[in-house]
Amino acid sequence: MQIPESEFTITFARSSGAGGQNVNKTSTKVIIHWPVGKSLVLTDDEKGRVREKLANRINNEDELVVMSEEERSQVQNREIAIARLQELVTAALHIPKKRRATRPTFGSKLRRIEGKKQRSETKSARRRVANAL
Repeated sequence: MQIPESEFTITFARSSGAGGQNVNKTSTKVIIHWPVGKSLVLTDDEKGRVREKLANRINNEDELVVMSEEERSQVQNREIAIARLQELVTAALHIPKKRRATRPTFGSKLRRIEGKKQRSETKSARRRVANAL
């Protein structure tokens, strides 16, 4: 799922952390606001799925907020934030396959029982040795 850049707004702020004097004079932190409800690329069902899966990242204005301040460069942080937004939405839209219940095979049942018998034999042999002493 590709979200066009025209659908989200990008703001910049002063970043915290490493960077020395650069941090004090440049706005390298990138914040992306994407209004889920106003999206033209998603259907109503997909919007509902995104809201459900990413509820903890969506604010009261129905905007998905993603930020990045890892790099010292505004351009790199912008690319990271956009990629993260795309990944989040793609992951939220992914519908997992339904699990179909299956039965254990006859062979797996036999192997399980055989393993239990061997374990039982090992333990009973220990008991015999302990009683003999």
